[in-house]
Amino acid sequence: MMASDSGNSLQIFQTRAEIPAFFVSYRWWEDEATTVFWAFDIQEISRVIRFGLFRDENFPRTSLRSRNADTIDTFLIALSEPHEYQLLDSLSHMQRVEEILRRSSIPPFEAIPWSWFPPQSSPTLDALEIATAIETESHLHFSRIDFEEFVRAALGYNALFIDWFLQQHTALYLILLNYLQAHPEDVPLYSNVEKHLRSRSPFAHRALLRSLLAVQPGGNRNMPHPKTTGFDFIAGPIQAMFQDQPGRLSDMLKMLSVLAIRFRRQYAHAANMNWKAPFDTSTAFLEDCLSYTSPTDLALNMKGLDEHHFTEINRNMLVADDATVRQLFVHWRTLSISVWECCCALPDLIPHLQECVQNLLAARNYHSLMAMISGLRNYSISTMRAGVGSDSAATMALESLITPEIASLMSPAHNYINYRRHYKKYPGIPFLIPHIRDFKQNGDAGLEPVLQFLQRN
Repeated sequence: MMASDSGNSLQIFQTRAEIPAFFVSYRWWEDEATTVFWAFDIQEISRVIRFGLFRDENFPRTSLRSRNADTIDTFLIALSEPHEYQLLDSLSHMQRVEEILRRSSIPPFEAIPWSWFPPQSSPTLDALEIATAIETESHLHFSRIDFEEFVRAALGYNALFIDWFLQQHTALYLILLNYLQAHPEDVPLYSNVEKHLRSRSPFAHRALLRSLLAVQPGGNRNMPHPKTTGFDFIAGPIQAMFQDQPGRLSDMLKMLSVLAIRFRRQYAHAANMNWKAPFDTSTAFLEDCLSYTSPTDLALNMKGLDEHHFTEINRNMLVADDATVRQLFVHWRTLSISVWECCCALPDLIPHLQECVQNLLAARNYHSLMAMISGLRNYSISTMRAGVGSDSAATMALESLITPEIASLMSPAHNYINYRRHYKKYPGIPFLIPHIRDFKQNGDAGLEPVLQFLQRN
């Protein structure tokens, strides 16, 4: 029994079975990738290397080696810090190409094996604790998969990180199978563990389910048998992007770079992994940035949208904190996080955002202004150099991206007193948080400046 099931164990998890089928008549991104490698934008070339959307893994190396020495020098300098220039001088042409490839690629694959094993058999073992431990290990291995690998797998390319992840869950199956065959008295315990795992890692759940079925064939009829592909929640939305937006590789790679930041925040750094909710691939703010090449036009577009949203607001809604007002807070937070994502993924976009902030202040659109300042502030704090930890250093980091005048508006001291004083002199589309807090503390007087603006408009 064990020998035959072990022989089929490698069929439990296969990459092609865990990724939804994807068919397109024309893989337009491969042709566009070739064009990018003959251009002179090293950032775009780097993004093409990083995501690897081509069948020939040697294609970037061959393309770069065919470029002249001066071009390769320019590319490498653009990817380097000033203190590295002297060291780079000693590299040959081939070595410089390899250095560009290294700096543009995701970190090399590291084969870290499955490390959870069943605890020693005991009457005091708790099924939920075991399920939680298995889930933690499965999530840990998932967090080691780079987003770029999911993009490659979704489009049908090899993805070594994902292959290894699945192999480790096959290892979990074999570990559990051997344990349950050695400790049949613990089968009821692990049947309860299986119930707890149903809402957790589908891969860990399937490994345990198969091991239970192997030791009790026909005795687990009530156990679910999920038929969906395990990575549909992440691969499906990626595939939809490539089907919905053909022929835009440059913009697509920028969107994917932003989504890579979101992926890490949403999954790798999550306390509780959601293995079923589809990955949110919306990049509305970035698309606006790419569509409105002028920061002035971007700010005007944001103002138009905000004015539309605020025309629906009245005093009763503000006081009651109804759904329309709460939706404005959701919009504010989404914009703040989107700015942070764009800064992390595309630092070259920061000057564009800085100029947009200046235009928002001039337009008195404090709703979007404060959200963008918040995003820039969070980026500046998260990218501070090691060893910098004082409040004054954080302020300096923020002011390097935002003028002191604008940065002072974001100071939360005394319920954003600098902003509220500024707003009384120059009313506009409000940043609602301090106004509503002022109302709760001081009554209608706290909302008066906002209500006057809304009535006039």
